[in-house]
Amino acid sequence: MRNGLILYKMSGSGNDFVFADGRLLPVSAWSPEEIRRLCARGTGIGADGFVVLEKGRAKDAVHFHYFNSDGIRAALCGNAALCATRLASWLGLAPAEGMRLETDSGTLRTRCLPGEGERAEIDVPVPSGMGSPEIALAAGEQSLHFTTVGVPHLVVLVKNLESVPVRQRGRELREHPVVQPEGANANFLACDGPNWSMRTYERGVEDETLACGTGAVASAAVLAATGVVGLPWSVRTRSGSILTVSGTLDQNGGGILEPKLAGEGRLVFRAVLGV
Repeated sequence: MRNGLILYKMSGSGNDFVFADGRLLPVSAWSPEEIRRLCARGTGIGADGFVVLEKGRAKDAVHFHYFNSDGIRAALCGNAALCATRLASWLGLAPAEGMRLETDSGTLRTRCLPGEGERAEIDVPVPSGMGSPEIALAAGEQSLHFTTVGVPHLVVLVKNLESVPVRQRGRELREHPVVQPEGANANFLACDGPNWSMRTYERGVEDETLACGTGAVASAAVLAATGVVGLPWSVRTRSGSILTVSGTLDQNGGGILEPKLAGEGRLVFRAVLGV
């Protein structure tokens, strides 16, 4: 551990992350073992992922390095990007009204939203590779779809969200041969009248998490492509927080063009390691 180093705990609709300021210690200094120890619940700070923010190539740019709690680098995390936008502004790395977030899935335009709630908005990658993989449906599942939003996602429409064995079924889907070698997050969706709710099993965390930003975008794209919903579309996460997806409907059945994700990016605390 890095005694005396300041770290930040952030929450994005229940997805929680440990952030480090790369101006104090570069991303190359962090090993997978250290990341796993920091993210461990009970013995470390506890988090779904670890992020290092460094100055980007342009004046308004921030380099976003994201790692799952298993210490493995990932291309993107929507809720971590929302948190990064709020923290980068607070640390003076980039302007609140608009910045560029350099991620492994490309450079994203992001911004802090005015008003209460510590919300931010990010322009996310256009969903790609949408299809219906040959995976047998389990009891209570109505349809199953695949798409990539920075990272791969399975979207499963279900009758009753509370009855889904998310840990068991999520792991089965994450490890299914059809989505290998990368695996995929598994997002379970249900509708109660006009209201949608979502539960997610995340690869890298290997458990259910309280929210998934790119999963919300993947879900909106699938629902829009099949004509079930229009935009903007909001979904309640397991934490009770709301994620909102906006953009332009793709008239060729591809889901969403110019997608945007809005949600919480809340600073929980900052702490000094080893003190």
